Amino acid sequence: MATASPHNPTAYRILLVDDDHLIRQTLGPALEDQGWRVVTADSGETAVAALDRGEYDLVLTDLVMSGIDGLEVLRAARERHPACAVILLTGYGELRSAIEALRADADDYVLKPCNLDEILLRLRRCFERIELRRKVRLYEHILPVCCVCKKVRDDEGRAPGTGPWMPIETFILEKGGAEVTSTYCPECYEKTVAEWP
Repeated sequence: MATASPHNPTAYRILLVDDDHLIRQTLGPALEDQGWRVVTADSGETAVAALDRGEYDLVLTDLVMSGIDGLEVLRAARERHPACAVILLTGYGELRSAIEALRADADDYVLKPCNLDEILLRLRRCFERIELRRKVRLYEHILPVCCVCKKVRDDEGRAPGTGPWMPIETFILEKGGAEVTSTYCPECYEKTVAEWP
């Protein structure tokens, strides 16, 4: 998965899937104008092939397409990249299918015709949830902490126990895109105040 963060929005990769050439031609560049990297697919089959070739942070797919439809693209994305968010574009007459999509674990759906501001709002909300999930996973895996200097060992992509040691603030910033601010816990505050001249 791309190491995207709110501080590095260009790292987000979006797969835009729609059999309507006009939508791909207008929406794709509009998303790229936000600094996101966009790959387009003109069918569900092309989308599944793209999911096989690479990873995406988010799939924005039309629901109704001939051949492989949006629900099948959703399932393919979940099977191949469980952390990938999926938003479905659906017409007003397909609301029942949109509800089915949410039950199939879609992150959101947008009714067509829709305006760009609405789509951008939904995408940003999804990216915020993606970041939150990444931070939760990050905190779940902070296990190798030195009991003396409190540095963290980053074993990601390496054999366990072979990663470099770094300050926890650096680790959280690099892996989660979150900056750590320093403060005192109540006990340390009392101790520090007692030691002041």
